[in-house]
Amino acid sequence: MKERKPLKSAMGWSSPDRIVVRGHDLPNDLLGKIDLGSMAFLEITGRRPTAQESEVFNALLVTLVEHGMTPQAMATRLVHLAAPEALQGAVAAGLLGVGSVFAGGSEQIAKILQEALRDQRDDADLDALAITIVEAHIARKAPIPGIGHPLHKPIDPRTPVLFAIAERNGFRGRYVALLEAISRTAEAQLNRSLPINATGAIGAILCELQFPWRICRGVAIISRAVGLVGHLAEEMRNPLAREMWERAEGEVFDNRD
Repeated sequence: MKERKPLKSAMGWSSPDRIVVRGHDLPNDLLGKIDLGSMAFLEITGRRPTAQESEVFNALLVTLVEHGMTPQAMATRLVHLAAPEALQGAVAAGLLGVGSVFAGGSEQIAKILQEALRDQRDDADLDALAITIVEAHIARKAPIPGIGHPLHKPIDPRTPVLFAIAERNGFRGRYVALLEAISRTAEAQLNRSLPINATGAIGAILCELQFPWRICRGVAIISRAVGLVGHLAEEMRNPLAREMWERAEGEVFDNRD
């Protein structure tokens, strides 16, 4: 008979008189003493962030909370129209859209950066690595994650601010430098503006914070969940979803074959 693996978790536990989260007494050590971003950092990494890590991580979270009437926001509003009794279902519907095109690209670029630098010395030739990465994507006609934006040109206004916050806290290192080299190389080879976008900056800075690439999209999910709850709060005050649905249905009907 196969020996069963003991079920163990360091996340948290409760008893009649205690609630412990990541080794900290929730009521006495955390409530009123830690902000939500630092709490998220603790939950993910197992330790409280330094003041510098907290400032950087909170900035990353704030960046992707809101970006207008995105597909995720519309999905959330429309599902709420159909099932107003299930707010959590509407938020979940929007979160399912945090992917490679909208908000979730930090995972892709973090993977590229971490794999490129995994076995490299500190003095690695970042321009040469960037050329290899860009040429590989061009050869297979694949978009390069982390750079380019349909609206924000010639720069994404969020990116320099994020990099400045990272730099003053000691987290602007070789991952950021490699992404900058990738952006320069891609612009030169493709002859068009390809600025580092917000998700690219977030992915690079999360690498500097030593987050594994597989968790980076989760950071975007945390941010966007806040924004989607905000959209539902606005939807309750100023309903838009029914108008969206009726306009789409009417236009499709008017343009039928």
